[in-house]
Amino acid sequence: MSDIHEKLAALTARFRQLPAVAVAFSGGVDSTFLLKIAHDALGARAVAVTGRSLSFPERELNAAKKFCADAQIRHLLVDAEELAVEGFADNPPERCYLCKKELFGQIQKVAAANGIAAIAEASNLDDESDYRPGHRAIAEAGILSPLREARLTKAEIRELSRELALPTWDKPSFACLASRFPFGEKISAEKLRQLDRAEQFLLDLGFRTVRVRLHENGKLARIELDAGDIARCAAAAMRQKIGDEFSRLGFTYIALDLRGYRTGSMNATLKDR
Repeated sequence: MSDIHEKLAALTARFRQLPAVAVAFSGGVDSTFLLKIAHDALGARAVAVTGRSLSFPERELNAAKKFCADAQIRHLLVDAEELAVEGFADNPPERCYLCKKELFGQIQKVAAANGIAAIAEASNLDDESDYRPGHRAIAEAGILSPLREARLTKAEIRELSRELALPTWDKPSFACLASRFPFGEKISAEKLRQLDRAEQFLLDLGFRTVRVRLHENGKLARIELDAGDIARCAAAAMRQKIGDEFSRLGFTYIALDLRGYRTGSMNATLKDR
């Protein structure tokens, strides 16, 4: 048995130790894989729970619903609006902590109402190398992190997802829309909707990995794409099309990041603090 399949066996065995589990499910690569293994191990005793909020685009929520419907997995929805949490809109460096505390508080309530004690979330081994204040909220709430326990990396999760024929195996990574703001810049419902529409427009143009980062209080949009898409985006006709739409959405300036997409790029601003 290869090392990657030994990790998979350990993950499956971990779930079989549980009477039941509620999986925090966003529909992304990691949580889809986690939910699949939990459901394979526990059947109907594994349920998915997804939080609804303005920072979670409708397209992602619809994808999560579809996966659960297709896989016949029970899917529960909770309202976890981070903007209602004191201090979140101010966008402090511990923003992710405030978000996860609210989200898992709501998941705990719905899990308890359904007689489920164990809750699992989908952070992986690679997440330990970046600034992740949300991990503190996860630890405080006693949430399980089975992928990290099994020492599974993102690449391994993608490979196992491909073997399992999961539709998300090559899905681009996604993070909540609040991560598009520099720390200290106010988050509002209006700006979240503006961001969502901007990113959806780029996705509709055929770009797969997309981030629109906000700067200068929402006046400047900095576009991050896969390196291979930068030339296509920089072509004259595409620049015109994107510029017109982003101007319509309310951006004064539009910039294309020449370094392309990179996870956690907003964390670079913490070095200045």
